Amino acid sequence: MSVNSTAAPAGAAGDGPDDAAGQLAGETLGAETLPAEAPAIEAAPEEAPAVEIVVDIVEAGTVEAGTVEAGTSTPAGESGPIVVAEEKGRDLTWLRRSLLLLWVIALGVEIAVNGLAVDRTRLILYLAFGMVAATIGRRRAITVVTDWLPFVLILMLYDWTRNVAVWLDMPTHWKLAADADFWMFGVNPTVWLQSHIKFADPPWWEIIVSVVYMSYFVVPYATAAALWVKNRATWRRFAVCFIATSFIGLIGYTLVPAAPPWAAAKCTAEQVADYPHDPDCMYQPEGLVEDNILGQVQPQQEGAAPYVERISTRGWSVLRVEAAGQLIKGGQGKANLVAAIPSLHAGLTMMLALFMWPRTKALGRTLFMGYALVMAFALVYTAEHYVLDIILGWAIAGLVVGTVEYVDRRYVQPRNRRREAEREMEREDAVAEAVEEGALEQGPVADGAGAR
Repeated sequence: MSVNSTAAPAGAAGDGPDDAAGQLAGETLGAETLPAEAPAIEAAPEEAPAVEIVVDIVEAGTVEAGTVEAGTSTPAGESGPIVVAEEKGRDLTWLRRSLLLLWVIALGVEIAVNGLAVDRTRLILYLAFGMVAATIGRRRAITVVTDWLPFVLILMLYDWTRNVAVWLDMPTHWKLAADADFWMFGVNPTVWLQSHIKFADPPWWEIIVSVVYMSYFVVPYATAAALWVKNRATWRRFAVCFIATSFIGLIGYTLVPAAPPWAAAKCTAEQVADYPHDPDCMYQPEGLVEDNILGQVQPQQEGAAPYVERISTRGWSVLRVEAAGQLIKGGQGKANLVAAIPSLHAGLTMMLALFMWPRTKALGRTLFMGYALVMAFALVYTAEHYVLDIILGWAIAGLVVGTVEYVDRRYVQPRNRRREAEREMEREDAVAEAVEEGALEQGPVADGAGAR
């Protein structure tokens, strides 16, 4: 009598640890048939090659340890061993590396010709090709579409609803965050920073400021792609955090529209007394405005402008890459200009740092948290956000990541353990039934027949 079981390719039924464990549990013999020194059964990684296990039952009911070549079996009616025949999948490492190299080259050419993609759709399309290349032979290419399409559609919904505050004609707050910052620090942080460390021409370190500011449009998505390649279950949690942070921020700046520092520096309290959404003063060229809401800059560096400037793209001129700065400015002009509370630049980068904290070592933690802190400095120094906006963004990130981790520990992981226990019981019942029928007696198993 022969019992054959062929494992489905990893990723066909799911890529989380539970799916892999469930497949492996249905393919291996019961733990009671393993030698004492056999290692404990572990969930197979999602890249595990397809495995065929052939079990031959001898007439006498005794089992001898042995091995045969893959694809062979003991003839019916002859005494023979339990045979574990392993059929390894093709090694496609060389193909993956070749395709990844081609992808990197093509991406470099695309950036050189058309510039860096800061619009979400084009960026995710680039990343999709990279994800397919990185998982050739490990995962079906269609999973990129089935996983990422809902994610992209939800973010498109977010884009379509960003200006809902305009439709609702909500009053825009011009002094709320400015007063809160002054209450916390006794000065306006943006005014203080631009008074003390702003130069007439951008210094070298403003390259870092501009690159970090622009990286917000790339880094979270690139991190999501890397997580998807490594572990789809982790990616799903990250996607939930990303979407939740974005939509909570949307609710915030829809209910409480607020002008950023650069806009407040162009207007006086009288000009915005009726809480307008887009007063004429915010569109005037940067310059000295007496009695503006933010206050006057007292430059400590010779030649520095005596007023608050929006300088988030100024560092690109140091690199002679003015096109990048113009691209960012174009995107800024199309965005909701009074969506300062909370700062999603701060919220999403802190969400990234908190999410990756338990999943990285000291270096990774330092880099991700440092990234969030440098982003906060860049936002305040360049007059994009108040400190209050950043604190609220960080609070949202902490709330979202903390909630997701709690739900995962409290509900998701126990559910997965229950499912695994049920699979284990089904496997043990199947072995016990075979023994009871006299078709199988417990005995030693051939080396290699244990857990993989």
